[in-house]
Amino acid sequence: MTSGLKWLWLSVLVIVLDQFTKSLASQYLQLHVPVPLMPGLNLTLVHNTGAAFSFLSQAGGWQRWFFVVLALTVSVVLIFWMARLPQHYKGWVPASLALIIGGALGNVWDRALLGYVIDFIDVYYQVWHWPAFNIADSAITLGAIMLIIDTIWLNTKKDSA
Repeated sequence: MTSGLKWLWLSVLVIVLDQFTKSLASQYLQLHVPVPLMPGLNLTLVHNTGAAFSFLSQAGGWQRWFFVVLALTVSVVLIFWMARLPQHYKGWVPASLALIIGGALGNVWDRALLGYVIDFIDVYYQVWHWPAFNIADSAITLGAIMLIIDTIWLNTKKDSA
């Protein structure tokens, strides 16, 4: 197995944690009713039919399958990228790709089965609220940040002899 594909365990972990926390949120939270955890952080169950920040959430339903196909296509491309990484690859790329894949597939699971993505983490400051998100969204964001850092600042020779 190439060095990149051995990171797929991280994708599976993200999917399992994401689905577990979404199940808990659906079981114990009421839709749109915030539960304060600490100043600046609530748990609030939201059903997001759109993409990031509820983009296209009012598009009439076609976006469900569009986002499913898009996320599956991106995931397959990223898996092929991981498979082509050199055996002794150094850097954050395999882990960042695994996080993005796990997050994408965690949200695809919801979208395909439910028609919406379950979000429940509500970060706010005074009256301003960041759009609610979930573990999958966090994994995608962390993976993207790691990929950018690896590309820009850790741009060293990654194929050691």
